[in-house]
Amino acid sequence: MNTVSARIAIIVNPALPLGLIANTVAALSIGIGAAEPDLGGNLLTDGNGLTVRTSANRPVPILQATPEALSVLLTRAQPLASGAVLVPFPQFARGLHRFEDYLAEFPLRALSDETIDGLGFYGPEKWVRSLTGNLKLLR
Repeated sequence: MNTVSARIAIIVNPALPLGLIANTVAALSIGIGAAEPDLGGNLLTDGNGLTVRTSANRPVPILQATPEALSVLLTRAQPLASGAVLVPFPQFARGLHRFEDYLAEFPLRALSDETIDGLGFYGPEKWVRSLTGNLKLLR
């Protein structure tokens, strides 16, 4: 996909406690970044010789939506646009403390029946905007 015309959006339930919001946003961002490593991580060296990795190479808006609206977005996002990435954060994942348990539990669940705490989208600008254009920024 042409990453110049691609867009990112993270949507989270604003009613979650602040720590869970931060955790949800971080987890969704890692999922998107793992799927699309060209979104950041370039090496830069400052004037003192300190070499670091860059963060995202484009804006990452953090939007808000109720659990009901998140479920609707999950449904509307399907089928995925060509080259698009969808990363969900289902609420049941919070009760699982090992990734292996999540991998085992996920196929036993239907996301359409689950409470969704957050969604991450990456894909064609038109597709992402069609899903998120009416959502408010998280404040």
